[in-house]
Amino acid sequence: MLRVRRLRQWFNLSDSAAEEALDDARAMSNVAGIGLYREPLPDEPTICKFRHLLEAGDLGPRMLEAIDARFVEKIF
Repeated sequence: MLRVRRLRQWFNLSDSAAEEALDDARAMSNVAGIGLYREPLPDEPTICKFRHLLEAGDLGPRMLEAIDARFVEKIF
């Protein structure tokens, strides 16, 4: 779900657009680490609830920075 959150920000997607992108774009679901054979795709209410949990705990910015740092480690 953290990866889904990051994809939402990178591509400026709403919760419903993120759900559609994960369903329609194989590359998006691969980056998010989800797919037909791994886990079911999250739906809009699940994405929305997760976003609200991060916002309620003011965790969003710190977690996204940690995710970005991890991506940089893996790429470089």
